Amino acid sequence: AFRELLAAGWVTGTPPRLYSVQAAGCAPVVRAFEAGDEQTEAWQDPWTVASGLRVPTPLGGAIILRALRETKGIAVAVTDPDLEEGTERMATEGIDACPEGGATLRAFERLLENGTISRSEETVLFNTGAGWLYRS
Repeated sequence: AFRELLAAGWVTGTPPRLYSVQAAGCAPVVRAFEAGDEQTEAWQDPWTVASGLRVPTPLGGAIILRALRETKGIAVAVTDPDLEEGTERMATEGIDACPEGGATLRAFERLLENGTISRSEETVLFNTGAGWLYRS
């Protein structure tokens, strides 16, 4: 994935480490990554409150797995209670957080705690949706 972008001249330098964050109730990329597979398999009976993470068959599964491995990243699953807690904390900072964004925060915190990510590293978290869509 990144090497093609380098070859095309669209990016330069060293790629950032990439991480995939999924809900524990629908984590086909995490399962395939941990198993060392090159393809994802459909997740049976997917469930999560984060509808944007309820993707049982990711279209680019093989590309995602390759990008994670090429950049020395990993795939992480977060439980619904954890991602909801992360969403609430992001909202207290004035961010219109969605559950998908809350999942990235909780995964980031776990990776900091276990030393996978250093506190000195520059890190970008994506809040890929709008929190107001989840409020009734």
